[in-house]
Amino acid sequence: MAKEAARYTVTVRSLVLSCRIGIRASERERSQRVRISVDLEAADAFPGESRRRIINYEKIVAAIRDIAGAGHIDLCEGFAERICAACFADPRVGRVRVWVEKLDVFSDAEGVGAILERTRTAG
Repeated sequence: MAKEAARYTVTVRSLVLSCRIGIRASERERSQRVRISVDLEAADAFPGESRRRIINYEKIVAAIRDIAGAGHIDLCEGFAERICAACFADPRVGRVRVWVEKLDVFSDAEGVGAILERTRTAG
């Protein structure tokens, strides 16, 4: 039986930031809490201990913070799309799944938002 290659995924879980997001007038006037989670699946096999082949989660978190601080975002979907684009700036990333949730919309819900999943296209 052939040995299966190890799958390699880097995660960022429940990063909570304050940003201006939403289409309602009240959401344009003030910041609100948003929770972001990201799964980044490597395009190649598990890198082992090779630091040059790892996906750097610190760079991903910095990119997410930059996006959140860059100005008003209308939709959770748009925020997620920008995060996906930032993740694909690293050629080691083959697939991305991003959760963006607004945390203070409904008092009886933990969060509301969108999940976006993208796969790098050959090209």
